[in-house]
Amino acid sequence: MAKHRTHSIEFKRQVVQEFLGGESLHALARRHGIGRNLIKIWVAKFEAGGLDSDTAAADVLAEYEARIAALERLVGKLALENEFLKGVSRHVRQPKSASTSIVAGPLVSQSQKDAD
Repeated sequence: MAKHRTHSIEFKRQVVQEFLGGESLHALARRHGIGRNLIKIWVAKFEAGGLDSDTAAADVLAEYEARIAALERLVGKLALENEFLKGVSRHVRQPKSASTSIVAGPLVSQSQKDAD
């Protein structure tokens, strides 16, 4: 089964401009190693403004990829910080009278006044 190649928007525009400049489909197809039908498709897309929407989609994709990379870096940083804090907590000794619950906080003694 043949593997599909992908071409950049700039390359597609270049081929379309060469075609619109007067070069034949056969010569373009042979020089670039692509099918004449593919060039016809690109020309039709270009004339319909489709290659511009591809550019917009490529820009959105690049933004998403940049955001994903930033989030992956943040996750890595937080994972390292978490591992560090786990290691530190293993080596720190808590006084036996201290509460180990984060929610409860320190133990509070009730006074007789509070009991009434």
